[in-house]
Amino acid sequence: MFVVKMPSILVVCTANICRSPVAAALLRDRLQKRGLADWVVRSAGTWAEESVRASRYSVELAAERGLDITGHRAEMVNRQLLKEADLVLCMETGHAEALRVEFPGSADKIYLMSEMVGKKYGISDPYGRSRATYEAMVTELENIIDAGLDEIIARAEKTAAQRSSTSPR
Repeated sequence: MFVVKMPSILVVCTANICRSPVAAALLRDRLQKRGLADWVVRSAGTWAEESVRASRYSVELAAERGLDITGHRAEMVNRQLLKEADLVLCMETGHAEALRVEFPGSADKIYLMSEMVGKKYGISDPYGRSRATYEAMVTELENIIDAGLDEIIARAEKTAAQRSSTSPR
């Protein structure tokens, strides 16, 4: 007998303190509302300082949406996180390109967040800017996740199913 592992999604930004923790919390919330609470959603950064907390405005804006990211601690992207992920959603083209080069075995599951709604653009980093800039970032992430949730689920499930069918039993 083997255990089927639930799909896992990794959200990536630069420092893992502004965009990706918010996106992961939003995605977790939307999946839970779809009855997919057992899915794994994590976040990491391409240039993260380990254990740093999420930025103040990210924490505040997430809380205003009923999401608690106060326990978040920044984590650096690594081979294990990418191996475990069925789908990797990056905030910027540079993140996706760098990960594909450094981890070519995971290249086929690395996308821009915006690709989940049929576009290809980066989500601006609000770090060090105004609360209004953070609000715009959070709103953009909400819009992409809400409009692209079916695509996100389909891509993650497809990779998870492929992994399950090729893993030793």
